[in-house]
Amino acid sequence: MSVMNIAAGTCAGLLLFATVTGLGLCQNAQQGGAVKTSPVREKAKARITLPPPDRTGRMTLEQALARRRSLLEFAAQALSEQELSQLLWAAQGITQPGGRRTAPSAGALYPLELYVATASGFYHYDPHEHRLDLHSEGDLRPALYRASSEQDCVRQAPAVFVITAVYERTEREYGRERGARYVHLEAGHAAQNMLLEAVTLRLGEVPVGAFNDDQVQKALSLPRDHQPLYLIPIGHPR
Repeated sequence: MSVMNIAAGTCAGLLLFATVTGLGLCQNAQQGGAVKTSPVREKAKARITLPPPDRTGRMTLEQALARRRSLLEFAAQALSEQELSQLLWAAQGITQPGGRRTAPSAGALYPLELYVATASGFYHYDPHEHRLDLHSEGDLRPALYRASSEQDCVRQAPAVFVITAVYERTEREYGRERGARYVHLEAGHAAQNMLLEAVTLRLGEVPVGAFNDDQVQKALSLPRDHQPLYLIPIGHPR
């Protein structure tokens, strides 16, 4: 199940969807061939306690909306922990006691789970503790690159954020059809929050929906019920 599928389980359907809508297709042809990067390899930390997000604002919402554009080429410079903090908080951060978050969720059931792939490791975001927990060591971006029909932006970005969903959390309350719709809407809310936050940080970003669901699931060793919905490469512009 995927918010982007028009031919379930097939990458061809995903590519067609992205081509028709203009969403998240950053093929080699758009960049004049593959771009090789040599990121600095660092040992993965088992846990990263993220610094508190800055809530003072860097630009107005209207400015962020006007400046948001998809970027297909990134510098090799890694994102800082503060930048990771801002981006993850924008998508799914806790905003008040009781666990309410930055993105609206039907019934406050919060089916989304966020991950991020970097040069050193693949991490899961814990919004309650505002930290990253190591899911697996090593650079999984090349595997995501292959699973997304070899889109260079996925391989080149220093961080690829992965939005997944546990459908059962919402479907047990609203049923399968309506619950799935609510999950997909929520993924869009969270993704847009992250994209706009990237703009305020002067970072480049592109939402990618063209990928093979099963290949992403396998490449990242995701829990079976964590279904991938979005890949969002983010980094400093070249």
